[in-house]
Amino acid sequence: MSDIIVGQPAPDFTLAGPEGDLTLASFKGRGLVLYFYPKDDTPGCTKEAQGFSEMAAEFEKAGVAILGVSKDSVASHAKFIKKYDLSFALGSDPEGATLEAYGAWVEKSMYGRQYMGIDRSTFLIDRSGVLAAIWRKVKVSGHVIEVLKAAQSL
Repeated sequence: MSDIIVGQPAPDFTLAGPEGDLTLASFKGRGLVLYFYPKDDTPGCTKEAQGFSEMAAEFEKAGVAILGVSKDSVASHAKFIKKYDLSFALGSDPEGATLEAYGAWVEKSMYGRQYMGIDRSTFLIDRSGVLAAIWRKVKVSGHVIEVLKAAQSL
């Protein structure tokens, strides 16, 4: 697991998205909420995406973009965006390189079985590409508002 901490430069990334490639550099000069979630169109992930989408105008006012990332395909992301009318980009990380770089690919346990999976986590990156805040093991309820408050203080 990557030991990334607040105050250090955010790890660079290049992700495929429905509108083309997404890179850390493509958000330069703006803040970025980079959030990792397990799977398109599942209850918790849908609720989280809808929460960010509903507050997208507030994030925009704060000069902060939103980017959701999972291992789902670009086609799956395109369907998810269309189905829920999401107002921000989703990046596909099928090999998990970005997940690894941010320490969001972790060992999990369910019913006594160990497996690797995505830790629902959020990273707030400031305008100069430095990590401003990190949330791990995110609980969806209330999370978007907490991230928005931090984004507004950048």
